[in-house]
Amino acid sequence: MDRFAIPASKSARTSVCFPGVGTRRFLLAEAVFFILSAAAAFSLSMAGSAHATENKTAVAAEVGVETGAAAEPTRRPRYLLVGPDGRTVTNDRFYGRWQLITFGYTFCPDVCPTTLVEIAAILKDLGADAEKAQAIFISVDPERDTPAVLDNYTRFFDPRILGLTGSPAMVKGVADQFRVRYEKVRDPSHPADYYLVDHTAGIYLLDPDGALVTRFPYMQPPNEVADKLRGYFSGRS
Repeated sequence: MDRFAIPASKSARTSVCFPGVGTRRFLLAEAVFFILSAAAAFSLSMAGSAHATENKTAVAAEVGVETGAAAEPTRRPRYLLVGPDGRTVTNDRFYGRWQLITFGYTFCPDVCPTTLVEIAAILKDLGADAEKAQAIFISVDPERDTPAVLDNYTRFFDPRILGLTGSPAMVKGVADQFRVRYEKVRDPSHPADYYLVDHTAGIYLLDPDGALVTRFPYMQPPNEVADKLRGYFSGRS
């Protein structure tokens, strides 16, 4: 389960009849119904537009990009975590390279493996340009995701994806830097040590100076992301 999922809208067509009335009354009722239907459609259209704008504004505010008002100062999220070899890894290690960062956990049933498949596809699409970027998977489940477990997991998708974990306090500190939300979700019908983690989805992009550029939404087609990355790499975006 992941945050910022937008529920699909549902529409229903209503059939209206007017039994036992004359033709003139029927036509009048039909005209009234038409006017009311048009007004309702207009209201729904305006509401949908407002919702879309509100959602774009919320995502932009979370990532820290300009939305038409005063731009938020550039954010440079910092992190200090543990790599596959048990040594600490900081954001400074990748200075001069672009970073593709996503958050998740190895017990994730759907969103995380889907995202890692997408990242692997992005790296493949980039070809030689993939060397300009470092893909990183940060665990939000440090109790279960040890460095070894995380390394085996990320390598399954692409050996170029680096898995990072740490203590609960370290992970929380990094999540706060990226404004990523996560929390355990328990099911009373399962054992006490069984849980899922509800967390923010998407891929965060940091530039070679460590500045947060954007967040690619969950399930954005990999070829689109690769094309945007080439634009950033070349300075066109």
